[in-house]
Amino acid sequence: MTQPFRIGEPRRPAARRVRFSFDGRSLEGQEGDTLAAALLANGVHMMARSYKYHRPRGVLTAGAEEPNALVAVSRGGGRFTPNLRATQVGLYDGLDARSQHCWPSLRFDIGAINGLFPALLSAGFYYKTFMGPRVLGGAQVWTRLFEPVIRRAAGLGSAPTEPDADRYAQFYDHCDVLIVGAGPAGLAAAKAAGECGARVILCDEQAEPGGSLLAERSAIIDGQPASEWLASVLRALRWLPNVRLMPRTQAFGAFAQNFVALNERVTDHLASPSADLPRERLWQVRAKHVVLAAGAIERPLVFPDNDRPGVMLADSARCYLNRYGVRVGAQAVIATAHDSAYRVALDLVAGGVEVPLIADLRPTANGALPQLARDAGLRIATGTRIEGTRGRRRVSEVTITAGGCSETVACDALLMSGGWTPSVHLYSQARGRPVFDAGIGAFVPGTAIANQTSAGGCNGTFGLANVLAEGSAAGRAAAGATRASGPSPAVSNAPEAAGIGLVTPEALPGASAFVDFQNDVCAKDIALAVREGMQSIEHVKRYTTTGMATDQGKTSNLNAMALVADKLGRTLPAVGHTAFRQPYTPVTFGVFAGAARGQLFDPVRRTPIHGWAEQNGAVFEDVGLWKRAWYFPKLGEDMHAAVARECRQTRASVGMLDASTLGKIEVVGPDAAAFMERIYTNPWAKLAPGRCRYGLMLNEAGFVIDDGVVARIGPDRFHVTTTTGGAPRVLAHMEDYLQTEFPELQVWLTSTTEQWAVIAVQGPRARDLVAPLIEGFDVSNEAMPHMSVRDGRFCGIPARVMRVSFTGELGYEINLPSDYGRAAWEVLWERGKAHDCVAYGTEAMHVMRAEKGYIIVGQETDGTVTPADLGLEWAIGKAKADFVGKRSLVRPDMLSPDRPQLVGLLTARPGVVIEEGAQIVTSAEPKQGEHAIGHVTSSYMSPALGRSIALALVEGGRRRIGNKLFTTAPQGTIAVELVEPVFFDKQGERANG
Repeated sequence: MTQPFRIGEPRRPAARRVRFSFDGRSLEGQEGDTLAAALLANGVHMMARSYKYHRPRGVLTAGAEEPNALVAVSRGGGRFTPNLRATQVGLYDGLDARSQHCWPSLRFDIGAINGLFPALLSAGFYYKTFMGPRVLGGAQVWTRLFEPVIRRAAGLGSAPTEPDADRYAQFYDHCDVLIVGAGPAGLAAAKAAGECGARVILCDEQAEPGGSLLAERSAIIDGQPASEWLASVLRALRWLPNVRLMPRTQAFGAFAQNFVALNERVTDHLASPSADLPRERLWQVRAKHVVLAAGAIERPLVFPDNDRPGVMLADSARCYLNRYGVRVGAQAVIATAHDSAYRVALDLVAGGVEVPLIADLRPTANGALPQLARDAGLRIATGTRIEGTRGRRRVSEVTITAGGCSETVACDALLMSGGWTPSVHLYSQARGRPVFDAGIGAFVPGTAIANQTSAGGCNGTFGLANVLAEGSAAGRAAAGATRASGPSPAVSNAPEAAGIGLVTPEALPGASAFVDFQNDVCAKDIALAVREGMQSIEHVKRYTTTGMATDQGKTSNLNAMALVADKLGRTLPAVGHTAFRQPYTPVTFGVFAGAARGQLFDPVRRTPIHGWAEQNGAVFEDVGLWKRAWYFPKLGEDMHAAVARECRQTRASVGMLDASTLGKIEVVGPDAAAFMERIYTNPWAKLAPGRCRYGLMLNEAGFVIDDGVVARIGPDRFHVTTTTGGAPRVLAHMEDYLQTEFPELQVWLTSTTEQWAVIAVQGPRARDLVAPLIEGFDVSNEAMPHMSVRDGRFCGIPARVMRVSFTGELGYEINLPSDYGRAAWEVLWERGKAHDCVAYGTEAMHVMRAEKGYIIVGQETDGTVTPADLGLEWAIGKAKADFVGKRSLVRPDMLSPDRPQLVGLLTARPGVVIEEGAQIVTSAEPKQGEHAIGHVTSSYMSPALGRSIALALVEGGRRRIGNKLFTTAPQGTIAVELVEPVFFDKQGERANG
């Protein structure tokens, strides 16, 4: 098996041979190759089909910016990944890659018929056609026949059908200096910063550090060939314990305060990866200083049929030749508007490739590199124009015009260079504003971002000597060096490249001159968008989809902007640029999910008492992430019968509820009371240890976000309870204010929800049941009144007992270490049989609390409800100087008497239970468009009252008490009377018994 385009490899002379397959064809490459390099070595240039027209496409680049050569890779065990860039897929034994977006095969694709009707698929065709014809039944024909075909044709590749069998890991890290890009600028920066003692992370998306130096043939750095200098620098960096090299690691997102997201590919390049290793790792890094050394991307030229396989970026061909030992062709024509392509020509000739012509689009080419090409006897034509190419599955000839004469040149590779575009993506993501540099014809970083530096190609700096010097200076500055860590590397034998390279194309009428290769956007599409009124570059982008493919416009954006500027008669800076969004390159969903998959994706939380409830026939409901016992039906009972029995028995004797899911937070520290004063509406400074208080929490807008009972355990300690679903939100709210608004307070917050199992014992016989099991304190009414807390022992176990009630009955909440929760419950249950005890669930709890008019945050509130709306003004500390949300409570709209207020509802027919969420109106037969003045928040059949009850938010509700209104229902309206929201035991005597 031969590799006809493989030449000798000075960088990897002993590379092992590797077997792989592409579209079922067995091929051979070399260890260290990318899939693209190996395919080119085997003479495979056609690797994909384009998105819209299904045109043959080959590799365009050698890196992450590749728009064409997207492949699907199967890795065994059901592992299948579509849309991988062949330029980034590391070769290994047994690699199975396949082309995609073609049928029945890559060589013969039925979809290529689209190319015969380009006018039907021009810019914006999806906006126009999906509106569909609206006459003569055309809409029916369209939606049933054509639209499904178009929708099936959309998309690139096929989604995996099997669950992802791989494992992913996520880490957080920090460093003094994070350097993105291990090219010459990044290496120089890492060496300088590392030698200054800074903790350095150097990441690069490629498999080995070096960047452009890996393809360097002739440069001399510090008196040694570039390859030897690179090896020596890498040895030095690996010896420095404060420097970490991270190859195969893409920095894909930059966020505020130097927070950078990295994606490390760990095993995709291994034939038999260890089961202990994840496929990828997500690194979330916070750095004191970030050095961006992401380099620059060569720009393609826009000319007719510039997308054929074999048409490539010039420097990519140099990379394949010098780094991988692969010729991209035997005869390569070079079309350029920049001096750097002349370096490519010289290296190709040295590698045995014939270069019959260098077609320079500029009127003159007088730099040092063009002179070297002339000295080497290469033919150069200036002032040229590319008229088009020919070739079926690979370019075979190119036609150029120079000096009014047309010429066709045979070739099997056409290498183009339109100059270089700095990679300002991460700088822009970090809220930097690029500015246009007319000297290089591209956007470069503008005003520096605090503690962030751009160096090298991504800063618009070119020339190896300049890049190395700028990288060294950036590394020293980032490390905060007070002394130089050594001189910048000296470079010789490296002529500078010159020429801005940006040339506005003049596409032939009807020709396919491609701007965005992946989305099949041509120059004529951009011209059409401008003609149809698109003037904003963001509108042009969306109308044509240029820059919206998986490559995010890395090779297309600047050419698209130049075309828009030309058509609008504006300068390119006046047109501006599109937004640079993360991720820089596509990232697998798996690395974002990490371990959060299967049951861990949406974890099911069970209380310590869950097993007992399950064994005793409980029906469960989901409350947040928790499974909570909903009700305990007996044989023959439906939900309503079971709930009614649980309510009646609890109010008549005693009931037990598993309340372990309540959020619990310890607020501890010398300033704990001061913190509570600020975070809750209630006063806390004078609350004595051993007492409890109902707490109400607002957001800055003055709206209720949570409530719960708070117990003061000591002068510096509070036991805070929250709603079941609100616990994480409340803790985050507290931490946010503690860290950003009240950092001077000495307070520590600890979530203890999982540490405590909680058994609520409620009912007139609750004291009789719990008293014999308590040691260390008296539970009599005198010694332990309502809203008090005591620490002692329960069944011999350390416990915290709170005398509180959510049913309106005499009640105790017994907090025990979670490991003892079920045992304590079972002891109570056995003793409770003598007291006619019942286990009740959340539905009975809801009914009993509604009978007492107690609210549930999230049910009686909707994010726009204030304490006054709920009748809870008494929970606001009137003498408090401030608390979160206080200033908002005095806004005029918050004081309006017409605000929705909590009231009770009694239906005219006691047996009718209103639907929760039902609208409340003023007339029995509301007219269309009539304004609803409220809605029902809770509605139940009350066993204590023997009739239905409901709570509602009604505009000006308190002044309407006694009035008759109506609620909407599917069968018509239901008459209701507005009453006070407390239906049962209005004086609260039962809880104080």
